[in-house]
Amino acid sequence: MADEHAPPGIDVNTPSFARVYDYFLGGKDNFASDREVADLVMQFVPEAPVVAQGNRVAIERAVRHLAGLGVTQFVDIGSGLPTSSNVHQYATEAHPDAKVVYVDNDPIVLAHGRALLTEDGVASFIQGDLYEPEKIFTDPRLTSLIDLSRPVGLILAAIIHHVPDDQDPRGTVMRLHEFLAPGSHIMLTHLHDSGDDPRVEEAKKVLQTGLGGSYFRGAEQILSFMDGLTVLEPGVTHCTAWRPDGPAGDLEHPLHTQMAAVLGRKDA
Repeated sequence: MADEHAPPGIDVNTPSFARVYDYFLGGKDNFASDREVADLVMQFVPEAPVVAQGNRVAIERAVRHLAGLGVTQFVDIGSGLPTSSNVHQYATEAHPDAKVVYVDNDPIVLAHGRALLTEDGVASFIQGDLYEPEKIFTDPRLTSLIDLSRPVGLILAAIIHHVPDDQDPRGTVMRLHEFLAPGSHIMLTHLHDSGDDPRVEEAKKVLQTGLGGSYFRGAEQILSFMDGLTVLEPGVTHCTAWRPDGPAGDLEHPLHTQMAAVLGRKDA
């Protein structure tokens, strides 16, 4: 692993969820340590790559749905590595005036994101930490593109399940509400424990050991992250079954239970 090339400051021997996720999606921005964790997960949940694909499908459906409602500004916190299709592409295809700010704190994500996703007047990529929302929403690169007095579509895809219970995941999401104007929406996807899939217990062990914390939660706890918002239909639902009238994606398994999506609207 030590002979793998990486930008300065990147430890190739320590796996990263963003790079494990990239591997699940068939990307090339990952290292042996990431592939080792991913392969362990797939021993217990062979359809893990389909779970990752389902997450992308849910993001696309949410962005296109919100653009159809007239939401033209998006902030994607914990955006991860660029893929073949990204939020600003979904958004601008649905609404030509859409603007997107991507936020991440992983150095390799920042390097690739700034190189591949930045587009003048359309998309920007900033460094930011979920636990410091005031820095995110006062960053001049965000405020120069996003008008926070108007509705925003906030994407929290596959990020809150990295917040342990003792760091208050619900409160972490609640603090983000404060920066959003009425009419804004929060779209969230989260590792899901349906309570009836024994493989989840083994996947939990691998992810929590190999990645330092990835937490599966039940539907009620995921729904609690939407407190104070109007939860839109169909509520908390498996990603590939969430708003199935949207883009279908290329999924071998039509349904899975390990990742759920939910969308809420801020009314006041």
